[in-house]
Amino acid sequence: MKKIFAVCTVVGSCCLLNQAFAEPADYVHTPDVTYGEREIDFKMGSLKQPNTDRESAASIGFGYGVTQNWFTELYMKYKRENGEGTAFDAYEWENKFQLTDPGKYPIDTGFLLEIERPKDHSEGYEVTFGPLFQTEFGRVQVNTNLLFKRNYQADFSNALQLGYQWQVKYRWLQQFEYGLQGFGEVGRWDKWDARDQQSHRYGPAIFGKIPVGTRKALNYNMAYLIDDSSVTRSNTFRLQVEYEF
Repeated sequence: MKKIFAVCTVVGSCCLLNQAFAEPADYVHTPDVTYGEREIDFKMGSLKQPNTDRESAASIGFGYGVTQNWFTELYMKYKRENGEGTAFDAYEWENKFQLTDPGKYPIDTGFLLEIERPKDHSEGYEVTFGPLFQTEFGRVQVNTNLLFKRNYQADFSNALQLGYQWQVKYRWLQQFEYGLQGFGEVGRWDKWDARDQQSHRYGPAIFGKIPVGTRKALNYNMAYLIDDSSVTRSNTFRLQVEYEF
């Protein structure tokens, strides 16, 4: 019963926030941390909206499990938009904190803090933070993340925004799992936009972990996301590949 309640709680959080919060290369964060693990992380995504050029983004980073509860990673981010060439976009420092021991409670929890410094310094510093949740029911794993975002020291006025990420996957084989992913944005955290001004992306996803040696592995996940809202009506393909060693 505890597991069933945990699944309902996590999925319910997703339903409350049913609109999108994602750039093309964004991915769903999980709350687990592995001490001493190093990884090279590559992410990319491509988004197409009606009557516009395709927008693409990519990033590459290096991460390290500093402690049993803290994983940190530095990224360089790139983008391509408005029909122009690929260009450097920003530096990002990502920090993930594991708050509970995996499996000790019905819901595993963590916390995310990201600080991004865009190439355009007029945008200031973009800070994203929020709790990460994960639970399991048999072979099904469910993740929900509630994320807050705001630009500080920017040349323009902006308010704290609220968004989410969610993911459900069936762990069929270690090398191949399948499920769904979604990203959403609802506007200001204390005053949501009207529903027709929100947007949401969701769609099928596949996952896997391929061992390539002692304590070495390739992790991958990819998804095709659609946004049928009145705001964007877009489609996105996203991919992430991690080399763990």
